[in-house]
Amino acid sequence: MNKQVIRTDKAPLPVAPYSQAVKAGDFLFVSGQVPIDPKTGKVVIGDIAIQTKQTLENIKAILSAAGLSLKDVVKVTVFLKDVKDFKKMNETYGTYFMDEPPARTTVQAQLAIEELLIEIDAVACSPQS
Repeated sequence: MNKQVIRTDKAPLPVAPYSQAVKAGDFLFVSGQVPIDPKTGKVVIGDIAIQTKQTLENIKAILSAAGLSLKDVVKVTVFLKDVKDFKKMNETYGTYFMDEPPARTTVQAQLAIEELLIEIDAVACSPQS
């Protein structure tokens, strides 16, 4: 099986020993993404809707760098700082996955940076030729 590291400057660059994503066979494993603006390198300050949007835009950019899109995502894990944000997160999330949404797990978690309200990782699968 071939393993390929995916990297794009249109999403936050890793600041630790991990890759933005790794393609293995037909699957792309996107590392946990957070609401950091790739242009400034800073956390986007705002409510859960704003942070969810930025996080999903970062995931879209990584998928695009691998030649994929949100339609190819098969599994998502959402980590929320506060489970009370679930409803608003879900409203924004739903605008990105309107048709045939992927499988998803959502959990409350302590996130690495105080300003973060959300982190999302994803698994995508290349469309069959």
